[in-house]
Amino acid sequence: MKPDAETKPVVVIGGGWAGIAAAVELARHDIPVILLESAKQLGGRARSVNIEELHVDNGQHMLLGAYESTLDLLRKIDVNESDVLQRKPLSLQWYRPEKKSVSLNTPRLPAPFHLAWALLTLKGLALRDRLSALRFARRLEKIKFVIDNDCSVADFLAKHQQSPALIHALWEPLCIGALNTHLHEASAQIFLRTLGDSFNHARSDSDLLLTRTNLGSVLPKPAADYIERHKGSVRLGQRVSTLCIENGTITGVTLDNASIATTEVILATPHTTTQRLLSPHTVLQETCEQITQLQDRPICTVYLQFDKTVRLGRWLRGSLGTVSQWIFDRGLYGQHGLMAVVISGDGEHLQWDNQKLCAQVAAEIATQYPQWPAPQSQQVIREKRATFASTVNVNQYRPNAETAVQGLWLAGDYTNTHLPATLEGAVRSGRYSAQQIIAAHQRQRRQ
Repeated sequence: MKPDAETKPVVVIGGGWAGIAAAVELARHDIPVILLESAKQLGGRARSVNIEELHVDNGQHMLLGAYESTLDLLRKIDVNESDVLQRKPLSLQWYRPEKKSVSLNTPRLPAPFHLAWALLTLKGLALRDRLSALRFARRLEKIKFVIDNDCSVADFLAKHQQSPALIHALWEPLCIGALNTHLHEASAQIFLRTLGDSFNHARSDSDLLLTRTNLGSVLPKPAADYIERHKGSVRLGQRVSTLCIENGTITGVTLDNASIATTEVILATPHTTTQRLLSPHTVLQETCEQITQLQDRPICTVYLQFDKTVRLGRWLRGSLGTVSQWIFDRGLYGQHGLMAVVISGDGEHLQWDNQKLCAQVAAEIATQYPQWPAPQSQQVIREKRATFASTVNVNQYRPNAETAVQGLWLAGDYTNTHLPATLEGAVRSGRYSAQQIIAAHQRQRRQ
């Protein structure tokens, strides 16, 4: 680190959850930081939006008890978990057309016994399938949810004699929900890592955490307040156009109408933006080549407003064999009668216009809940690049946080966290890059 590094602020580019986590960590250690975000609000893809009269999230997000870094970040900025999150033991139910619903419920037993009991008592599946799932889980425990050679989730499940009925009713919806990638192309390594984090440590790791308020109130707003209270700066509507690099060292950033001199930058932008900013610099060509190998997958969220008396009867409910995958009752947020229907990954629905998509989703809900009236209004959010695709061997293309340029670090859920594209992955990556800068500052002070 150069001698003047501590006199210049660290610049964090990108105000998503990775950038927020990085900026908070730096501010917490009294390191001057400037957080730059091109949009008019923080949050990135996990943000609150206004659609006509609706104030909703840009897609419905759910956290897990295993999100240790995210929960710790909330504590660090003085946000009480119970004020913004509602926690319950994992309880999932899937509707199946013309078949009995499938239910998975975890009891209050220590891990991994809670998973064993949940699989053994899985409702809606034959005993042989439940025993097969239990044997599979025990096998995963023995190998510590780790495999050396990656393969598709579909191939891995077939190798372990998971029946088509069991795959369709349990493993497939868990895979698409966690990885936003279909079974035939999804990475078994990443899927197993996700299962291990949720089920192989503490029982509470598998808890579901739904936000009590919109996402903007959970992290972005209190984090921005925290950063500015600790002498940091949050600047919205600031688009970085160029990274200034001289002799293999970061020297500053250029914005559309200004420039900032700095010797330390955390680039916490989506991987497509990161690639654009890195590509002019030959020294970063290898990293660019890695990033260009990453693909994206979409998520569509259909918001249907029913009469305010309509209730789902639970937080969320899955649906198998339909376009709709998950239904969330937004009554938890005080938006009674508003249902958020999530459709992850690729599919025929991407070719439909909003009217056809809403009609299909409404028809599927009418089949499941014939007593409900027709929806009064509808809105659609299409996030074409919602996540990177967690495909087979994708980990070898995910860049590390450290780059070939001194003082330049990467952050984002696409970096090599070994996790899928989740809020937790974003937070972990942001904190990691910030901690490397903090450690360098501490070494400098000791010299």
